[in-house]
Amino acid sequence: MRSLFILAVVVLFSCSPAATQTKSKRKGKKEVNPQPAWLSNKPDDLLYYIGIGHATKDGQSNYVQEAKKSALEDLISGIKVNVSSTSVLNQLDDGKGFSEKYQQMIQTTATDDIEEYEQVDVWQDDKNYWVYFRLSKQRYKEIKDEQKRNAVTLGLDFFTKARQSEKNNDPVTALGFYYQGFRTVEKYLAEPLRIQFEGNDILLTNEIIADMQLLLDKMELKVSPNQLTVNRIIAQSGQTIAVKVTDKVLKKPITGLPLIASFEKGAGDVFPDYKTDDNGTAKILLSKISSRDIEQTVAVKVNLLKFAGDNPSTIYTLVADKIVAPKDIVVMNVIRPLVYLSSIEKNFGTDKPNQQVANKIKNYLAISGFVFTPDKSKAELAIDVNTNSEKGAVSGSIYISYATTIIRVSTVKDDKEIYATTVDRVKGYSLDYERSSQDAYSKLLKNLDSSTLPDMLNAILQ
Repeated sequence: MRSLFILAVVVLFSCSPAATQTKSKRKGKKEVNPQPAWLSNKPDDLLYYIGIGHATKDGQSNYVQEAKKSALEDLISGIKVNVSSTSVLNQLDDGKGFSEKYQQMIQTTATDDIEEYEQVDVWQDDKNYWVYFRLSKQRYKEIKDEQKRNAVTLGLDFFTKARQSEKNNDPVTALGFYYQGFRTVEKYLAEPLRIQFEGNDILLTNEIIADMQLLLDKMELKVSPNQLTVNRIIAQSGQTIAVKVTDKVLKKPITGLPLIASFEKGAGDVFPDYKTDDNGTAKILLSKISSRDIEQTVAVKVNLLKFAGDNPSTIYTLVADKIVAPKDIVVMNVIRPLVYLSSIEKNFGTDKPNQQVANKIKNYLAISGFVFTPDKSKAELAIDVNTNSEKGAVSGSIYISYATTIIRVSTVKDDKEIYATTVDRVKGYSLDYERSSQDAYSKLLKNLDSSTLPDMLNAILQ
């Protein structure tokens, strides 16, 4: 009887709506949010460029915009740049990845130029967002062809003005127009932009680069003197470097030409940007020599990047580096300054047996290329150091001391103060005054290393 009862309950339950629903789900349940086929297999379409983008829903960023950006980058990666054998890009390539760098730059900046792409689909779940873009290859070509025609027209106009400026013996204006012509067509360096100019068939980008180089080859840049002896303390040297640029053919000065100066060997501070005056000259301002090298060089050359203003494009920067600009070098034989150091160092008013602060200063300046002399009359700089410690309070078993140092740097010739500082009351702790004073001295020396001595060296070298 009990068995019949259990059997009846089982049969009743199996026929209930809940059981029937559960059984039907097991038989043919449809997935609520199925992944689209394009997510697992990127479409290969002859008519469209395809871009699939993804972003994670991490709550920290705009995942929709991130996915769209990712899709555009993926779409652009499928657009290949074919380098023509007659293009200027092929001619400039030196086997060191020049073309590859150019193509990377083009793809980096291409996102802003892509037009008329369409969003085909999106898919998302709780943690991910995917988007599917496509761009008609035919429409893309039409847009690019129109942009290229406009660029060539404008580039030719600048090229014509540059040639006219050359005829007028105005090389600086000519270089400016050549740059503007290059700027309009720099996205097409991989292609042979063949045009008609004054009855001749020319490749525009190739001609622009070649003419810039020919124009620069006609310039002569000379520094004077090209070799000099200079003290590391620039203020003690009293020497200037002059540069003059002339036209080799006409023997005339070139005015308004941008120049750039920089250390090629060694290190220091040299004002970088100049323009030649009416006499084709400029004076190079050297304000600091920071390297210990005995022989150092400063190079001065025509600054091609200045024709692009303050923000030259990465492509122009890459190409300008391939153009040989007029340059000259000044070789500097650097004299190490002679320093005389006097020091008073005490511990609670009593002379210390070892000169810790003085030795720290000597070591720091010696490593920085200075030489010490015991004869003050032979020195260029005098450094006076006065250091003492004083007793502070006693707290329980802890004794407190303070260490103070005064440092003054001046020129020996005229006793002109160039640096002065006081590192005041650096606190030390220990179980007696002697050891607490030593602790204060140790902390004082750390302070010298971290800030005081670098500041002093910088003031000396200015």
